[in-house]
Amino acid sequence: MQKIEIQKIALREIEVLKRLGRQTFTETFAEVNSEENMLHYLDGKFSNQKLTAELSNPNSEFYFARLNNEVVGYLKVNFGEAQTELQDPQGLEIERIYVLKQFHGAKIGQHLYEKAVDIAKKSSLNYIWLGVWEENLRALSFYKKNGFVEFDKHIFKLGNDEQTDLLMKLTLEQQ
Repeated sequence: MQKIEIQKIALREIEVLKRLGRQTFTETFAEVNSEENMLHYLDGKFSNQKLTAELSNPNSEFYFARLNNEVVGYLKVNFGEAQTELQDPQGLEIERIYVLKQFHGAKIGQHLYEKAVDIAKKSSLNYIWLGVWEENLRALSFYKKNGFVEFDKHIFKLGNDEQTDLLMKLTLEQQ
């Protein structure tokens, strides 16, 4: 039986995160974006300097998904002022859930999503929110299946290309 484990990422694992982040983003978006825009984004978002700052931010957390001890995906969540937009102390942002393409359909993304829900509930937060590219139909379907609803839009810049992200929210039930 295959065992999926979700574990917090330590700063010493930055190179693994960098490789995984670049690979999963490329697998997801390279076919529908220019090479120039992709390289601009990857070099900015997945530099050692940027990842070190994010991993060191007490209001951001990263988690690896491991399948039989192999890193196959990751999650990044943001609290408070680390959130890319709303910065609401009652909300948690899922900034990234990415899974290696060869493991799509293996419920890795679902496990990462459930980790985010668990974090939000343990932190007594009211909701989870995220932005997802309007053309990423796989991700949109995943989030809608998990109860997220669209509440706004924003522009996401990938290099010099302005793309529309749908902002989605999941209200958490208070226990």
